[in-house]
Amino acid sequence: MFDLNIVLIEPEIPQNTGNIARTCAATGAKLHLVEPMGFRVDDRKLKRAGLDYWYLLDITYYASMQDFFEKHPEENFYYFTTKAKHRHTEIRYPQSVYLVFGKETAGLPESLLHENPDTSVRIPMISEARSLNLSNAAAIGVYEVLRQWDYPNLLDHGELRSYSW
Repeated sequence: MFDLNIVLIEPEIPQNTGNIARTCAATGAKLHLVEPMGFRVDDRKLKRAGLDYWYLLDITYYASMQDFFEKHPEENFYYFTTKAKHRHTEIRYPQSVYLVFGKETAGLPESLLHENPDTSVRIPMISEARSLNLSNAAAIGVYEVLRQWDYPNLLDHGELRSYSW
């Protein structure tokens, strides 16, 4: 049984969270939102970014980072950050995994990264770039895990409407 979880620690931009929610809905990943957030969950921009996929979303809310970690003490966490020494593709992701992302303006707390150097990962980019957009980074992380798992339970082909192969 595969279990993919995306954790957003204190997200600030509703459109990013909405886009990540849509990625979760389309892939069957669970979304975990950790407060404080820079928006209300009923924010129109958040819902618009997720469009009509909200009914597919498995979402859980937490009052704080401490609340989140207390409720998930023994999970496999991978922390996405520009400060890591390991590439996200170097990791062999287990069948149950939590991909953890920090807020847009500050990322994850450095104390958390310092305590978890072997499970902190980065997505390579040029040195002049500060970071990727949060929703893009989450999508890259999700699809790397799914690629390693051979895309379980996902439709991997499409059909033309007007033509046949």
